[in-house]
Amino acid sequence: MRTLYFDCFAGVSGNMVLGGLVALGVDRDDLVRQLRTLAPVHCDIEFTDVDRSGIASVHAKVNVPDETNHRHLSHIEGIINRADVSPAVKERAKAIFRRLAEAEAKVHGVDVQHIHFHEVGAMDAIVDIVGSCIGFEMLGIERFACSKIHVGSGFVDMAHGKFPVPPPAVVELLNGIPYYSTEIEGELATPTGVAIVTTVCEGRVGSSEISAERVGYGAGTREYKGFPNALRLILGESANALNTDDSTVLIETNIDDLSPQVLGYVMDRAFDLGALDAWFTPIQMKKNRPAVLVSILCERSDRDRFIELLYTETSTLGVRTREVERECLEREVVTVETKFGAVDVKIGKFNGRVVNVMPEYEPVRELARKHGVPFRVVSDAVLEAFRERQSSEPQVAVAAPKV
Repeated sequence: MRTLYFDCFAGVSGNMVLGGLVALGVDRDDLVRQLRTLAPVHCDIEFTDVDRSGIASVHAKVNVPDETNHRHLSHIEGIINRADVSPAVKERAKAIFRRLAEAEAKVHGVDVQHIHFHEVGAMDAIVDIVGSCIGFEMLGIERFACSKIHVGSGFVDMAHGKFPVPPPAVVELLNGIPYYSTEIEGELATPTGVAIVTTVCEGRVGSSEISAERVGYGAGTREYKGFPNALRLILGESANALNTDDSTVLIETNIDDLSPQVLGYVMDRAFDLGALDAWFTPIQMKKNRPAVLVSILCERSDRDRFIELLYTETSTLGVRTREVERECLEREVVTVETKFGAVDVKIGKFNGRVVNVMPEYEPVRELARKHGVPFRVVSDAVLEAFRERQSSEPQVAVAAPKV
């Protein structure tokens, strides 16, 4: 899978992303041509080859007239919608700005649509974000990943005054994303850059897990002695879902006074609402009462939905939540033919090698009933058919189905 890896050892900003994409080979003229369709302000971009502590990098400088207008989210979305760029670029750019708006709204305690964008609403920020999305499309990126983000240290002057690094909106954007500070002073991670990275990235992988095709550096504007102020972008191929930091939330509660029928309903509702997994564990509570530990694993964005489910459908007075990391194999479903009929088989791959094979339960059950044979007979026939199909692949580990 074609992957773009953001190595944020020197932080990240919008112009660093833009410069890094050009360093990777994005056509400068085509990029600028598309960006000039952004109305109402004419813009121009200077791409300059520079040296950042011995690393050849590309610096992107967006030139637009000085602006005093502060835009709402709807104004920015209108500018993006009218641009002559692809629908996919528009949707991704608007998603980045929505994430920015949500962070600003939480900081200021107002509705998203009432947010006045200041620095990030300026035309150069719009160019940075839309330009980055154009570059992603031109490179054919299918997946994004990032390292921990270096945010810098000290204080920064903003529209509302002097704030510590990272400033409030950046902290909100980095919620759940690992970041760190060092002795390097200054704001290394800007709201625009962090919004781009945290919106597009589905997880964190090590750069060693990518078969690098190209590496490009986008230069930051400031120069430091002995510190390369540049964003490293690594373009290459990676496994579809290998070792991603799939950060999820585990919600748990202990219950000792609820009907098993209600608990069964709660589990059904959890899966209906999109739980990644849900299960019950027998436990013993105070006064030697037998009880049930209810566990629900879900995406971070769905946390409140499942907490509400537990509060409204069970007798619990409180829940425990914690973030957990989930690693998943690359998955694929293939269909194999047996003497009993066709059956879908779920395959798990590690580093491109098949390590787990599991026939789908429902079709195996139906074929077993149809032919009047034991479930395992059909399942074994499916696994044998798969082995024959995959005989050219080494070290195929086939898991016996759960009966």
